[in-house]
Amino acid sequence: MKMISKISKIVLALTLVGSSSVFAQSLADAKKAIDAEQFQKAKSMLKNLTVTQANKDENFFYLGWVYILQEYPDSAKAVFQKGIAVNPKSALNYAGLGAAAFVDKDRATATTNFNQAVALAGKDSKPYLYVGEAYLLNDVDGKVPAADANAAIAVLTKGKTINPKDAEILVALGDALRTQSKNTDALGNYQAALDLDPKLAHAKVATGVIWKYANNFESSETEFKAALAIDPNYGPAYREWAETDVRWAFADPKMASAKIKEATDQYKKYLSLTDLSVESRMRYADFLLLSGDFKTLQTEAAALAGAANGNLKVYRYLAYAAYENKDYPAALTAMNTWITKADPKRIIPRDYVYLGRIQIESKQDSLGIGSLRKAIELDTTNVAVYSEIGKALYGQGKYIEAANAYNTYTQKSSKATLNDYLSKGLSYYKAFTDQYYSKATPRPTPDTTLLVKADSAFAHIQQKASAPVPIVALYQARANDFKEPDRNTSKGLAKPFYEQYIQLQTAKGVKDTDKAFMAEAYAYLGVYYEYKEKDDAKALENYSKAREFDPTNKTAAAYFSRKGGASKGK
Repeated sequence: MKMISKISKIVLALTLVGSSSVFAQSLADAKKAIDAEQFQKAKSMLKNLTVTQANKDENFFYLGWVYILQEYPDSAKAVFQKGIAVNPKSALNYAGLGAAAFVDKDRATATTNFNQAVALAGKDSKPYLYVGEAYLLNDVDGKVPAADANAAIAVLTKGKTINPKDAEILVALGDALRTQSKNTDALGNYQAALDLDPKLAHAKVATGVIWKYANNFESSETEFKAALAIDPNYGPAYREWAETDVRWAFADPKMASAKIKEATDQYKKYLSLTDLSVESRMRYADFLLLSGDFKTLQTEAAALAGAANGNLKVYRYLAYAAYENKDYPAALTAMNTWITKADPKRIIPRDYVYLGRIQIESKQDSLGIGSLRKAIELDTTNVAVYSEIGKALYGQGKYIEAANAYNTYTQKSSKATLNDYLSKGLSYYKAFTDQYYSKATPRPTPDTTLLVKADSAFAHIQQKASAPVPIVALYQARANDFKEPDRNTSKGLAKPFYEQYIQLQTAKGVKDTDKAFMAEAYAYLGVYYEYKEKDDAKALENYSKAREFDPTNKTAAAYFSRKGGASKGK
C-alpha cells in the first residue's frame, strides 16, 4: 500500500491548480460536468444559470442534484423548493425533493414527492430517471437493498416505456439491475444505450463495473479503455479503473504490487481531471478506505478535518483509520465527534461497529458491546457483529451471553469458521463451570444443558475438521466428565475422549505447553482403572504416565501418596 500513500502529496499539490475560470454557461455543459464528477465546476455554472436564467426550473434542479451527490441534502432541498417556486408543476424538482427526503431516511415524504414527480412528468422521461437514480443512492459497495433497487427498476422501466430512446434511462436501468446481480439484463440496457449514443462513455464504464464485480478484471480494463477512447478526459473511468485495480490486487496476491501501483496512477489521473474540491478529496478518502491504506487515510483525514470548509464526515474516516492504525485515543475522539455532531440520519451501522470496537480497545467494554448491538439493530443482516459481541462478552467473563452471541452467529452466518464453533463451545463450557464452582449462597444448580450445547459445538468441529483436533478432544473429555451423574460412581463418559486426546497429541508431538493436559488425561484414566475397572496394573501405568508428564499433578501425587510412593522411579 506504500504506492498509494504517494498520492497524498499529489493531492495537496493539485489543490493549488485552479480550473479554468471561464465556463460555458449552458445547462448541457453543466450536465456534462456533473457526469464527469466535476461537481464544483458544475455548481459554479449552475449557480450562474439560476441567476441569468432564473425562470428555468431545471437549472435549480440540477444545482440541487449536485448537492445531493455531494451529500448536502439540506442545501439540495432549499434549491429544489426554489425550483418549485419558479414552476409549481416542476416534476424534476419534486423528484429532487423526494431524493433529499430519501437520503434523510424519510421514506414517507420521499414517496409522496416521487409520486408527485411522476404525476407531473407527462411524456418527459427525465423525472422518471431521477426518481430511479434517487432509489439507488443507498449504495454500499455496489449493492442496494432489494426493495430500493426494485423500486428503481419499476420506475425506470416506466420511463423507458415513455421514451425508449432516452439513453440515460437505459444506463440507469442497467445500474439498478446490476446492483441485484442481474448482469445479463444490465448489459443489455447498457448496449441499447450505446446503440443510441455510441459516444456514451458512462455506459462503457458501467459495463466495466459489471466485469469488476465478476472479477473479470481484463474485461473491465477493456471497457474503461473504450470509455477513455470516447473521451480521454472522462474522470470516472480512471476512478473505476483504480478501484478495479485494488479489487484485483486483493483477489490475486501475485498481482498485488503491480495493481496497487496502477491503482495509484489511475486515481492520480482521476484527481487531475476533477476540480479537487473538498468533495473530490473525500472521494480520495473513499479510495484509501477501499484500498486499506489506513496510514495515508489517517494523514489525509486529519488534513481535511483542519480545512476551513471541511466536511464533517471526514471524522468518520479519521476514526476508522486511527482504529486500524491502533491509535485508539485519536479514534475515540474522532468517532465521538462524528457521532455527536453529525445529523443522526448520516450515521450508518458501520459507524457503530467501529465505535464499539474502539470503545472495547479503550477498555470501555460495556459501552462497546452496546454500540455493537446498536449496529445490529440498524442492520440485522450484519450478523458478523455477533462474533465480535461474543468475543467482548467472553473477555468480560459473561460466558452465557457470549455463548448465545456465538450461537446466533454460527446459526445465521454462512462464513462461520470452526474457530467460531470452538468459541461457542468454550463459552458454554465455562458458563457451566462458573455455576459448578460458584461460591454464591445459595449455590446455583449447575445447568447441564450448557454441557450438552458445549459438547455439540465440539462434536461439530471434529466432524467438519480435516482431521480431529487434540484440544477439542480434551474439552469434549472435560464436558463429558462433568456429565457424570455421580462422580463417585463414574460411567467413564470422558474415557474415549481422553484416550483420543492422548492419541492425537502424541501423534502431533507433545510440547511443554501440552504436558499438563497429557497428565490430566492419564490421571483420569488412572482413576478410571483404579476405581471403575479395579485394574491395579492399568491404574499404576496411567498414574505413572501422568506423573511423568507433570510431577505436580495432584491426582497422580495423591495416588502415589496412598501407595506409599510406589514406583517413584518410573
